[in-house]
Amino acid sequence: MTRTWVPPAIPTMASLLLALLWVLSVFGGWGVEAFCPAADSPGTCADRIASVVVVSGAIALFAAVSTAAAWFTRRQGLLGVAVIAWVAAVGALFVGGVIAQ
Repeated sequence: MTRTWVPPAIPTMASLLLALLWVLSVFGGWGVEAFCPAADSPGTCADRIASVVVVSGAIALFAAVSTAAAWFTRRQGLLGVAVIAWVAAVGALFVGGVIAQ
């Protein structure tokens, strides 16, 4: 009887939910809406947020690769790395958004 590998549920769901939060914040406009609603010049604030997205996007790319690698190589330890990377990507977006205000 061959047992198939199933990724642990909690780190997998954490990665997926953090990825969804990051995607909606960047591509869904949540970041600009959250940090630039009352800015004197919304365009300038949005430009600053865009530069923050570049940094956060690099971290998110690493997180996405870590998540995929964990699933395809069946290494549970990589899921922990992926969750930490997603938290760092969302955190960088948040801290950068606060600074961009």
